[in-house]
Amino acid sequence: MISRIDLRGSSPEGTPSADVTSAPANGVVDRDLLPRAELDVEAALATVRPLCEDVRHRGTAAVIEYTEKFDGVRLDRVRVPVEALTEALAELDPAVRSALEESIRRARIVHRDQRRTDSTVQVVPGGTVTERWVPVERVGLYVPGGRAVYPSSVVMNVVPAQEAGVGSLAVSSPPQAAADNSRWAGLPHPTILAACALLGIDEVYAAGGAQAVAMFAYGTDECAPVQLVTGPGNIYVAAAKRLLKGVIGIDSEAGPTEIAVLADDSADPVHVAADLISQAEHDVVAAAVLVTPSEALAEGVEAELKTQVPATKHSERIAEALAGRQSGVVLVDSLEHGLAVVNAYAAEHLEIQTEDAASWAARVRNAGAVFVGPYAPVSLGDYAAGSNHVLPTGGCACHSSGLSVQSFLRGIHVVDYSKEALADVTHHVLALADAEDLPAHGDALRARFVGDEREGRSGWKAPEGS
Repeated sequence: MISRIDLRGSSPEGTPSADVTSAPANGVVDRDLLPRAELDVEAALATVRPLCEDVRHRGTAAVIEYTEKFDGVRLDRVRVPVEALTEALAELDPAVRSALEESIRRARIVHRDQRRTDSTVQVVPGGTVTERWVPVERVGLYVPGGRAVYPSSVVMNVVPAQEAGVGSLAVSSPPQAAADNSRWAGLPHPTILAACALLGIDEVYAAGGAQAVAMFAYGTDECAPVQLVTGPGNIYVAAAKRLLKGVIGIDSEAGPTEIAVLADDSADPVHVAADLISQAEHDVVAAAVLVTPSEALAEGVEAELKTQVPATKHSERIAEALAGRQSGVVLVDSLEHGLAVVNAYAAEHLEIQTEDAASWAARVRNAGAVFVGPYAPVSLGDYAAGSNHVLPTGGCACHSSGLSVQSFLRGIHVVDYSKEALADVTHHVLALADAEDLPAHGDALRARFVGDEREGRSGWKAPEGS
């Protein structure tokens, strides 16, 4: 059901992996040996490029045509009527509403504290630099559809944007076909709509895939263009983000979801197997990886998978994901070696189920989010930990972060110098301008002090011979 990769013996004593706190993040680990889903975004560009150009030139008409082609729904309009949002919220299961409200509450607690404050530094008397944090003016938030419904992704996109102070927010999610639910055919799933209403979002579009990203980037008669697009999606969403980066800002090119578990003999194989299954449930290309020095735990988890997978609802999808090249049980020499492996893997979600889990978690350098101990499973982070579940995938956690308030803010430096402070540093600016053969840079400062000495005003004085 799940393959084994035996890396034992690849971490000889004295190699960098023996001390990952000072070693490179990948230690001596060959990343090519680790399980990973194939995601050829570059190949998908050939498909999305003409589609995005079509949306750019024909707007709503093109979005409607591609929605019919890919989603099997013919729309009259792409924007969702506000009445549909109101009805969806009114009819939402009370238990689901309560859960969403609690998820929103916890997410706000965490994300509100992330908001940076402006800071002013006095560099010299009369000279200051202020860093102002300014929210993006308008953002398009993408909520995927497909195999599952993700109201939690509405929460994870909207809350940090609102806490950042973004003034204009639009959500797009694929419409349902008539066979799914005739009353809501041509609209995003009603639970998605209800989550938007719960968060006060009334600008929602029934569009998915690359056409939704293009709609946000270029604008249509129904949708004004945005400056930033966030949210996970399929390979065509990722390709459209790559193609249109520069026209819009993006959070990341999200790939298939991943879980890695670093565990030792203290871990419960029932828990580990259940957590691997929970992420494999997303998609047949979802990745589930166990890294352990314990062959006994590996065997216990493999046995549990054989028992638990057939008993779960989406057993076929899960079995395919676990059997894929992106999943596996990785045997290592020690927890030190395992830590080097998970740092090299840079998982979207990393669970630490070991003795003294907090200490091991503190040494993790590459992960989208880290879940510490037996009572912090990834599922908690998906819904109600307060953390964000829009996280880097495909090893990108070694250089990128998950979605946060900061994703929606821009830092602007404000430089404020008095005449005296400028005069004091002018000779340094002139020296550097000359060194770079950019004399007009220096002249821009000289012009501010011409005639000062003659008229008895204070100011910069050119050195003799200059």
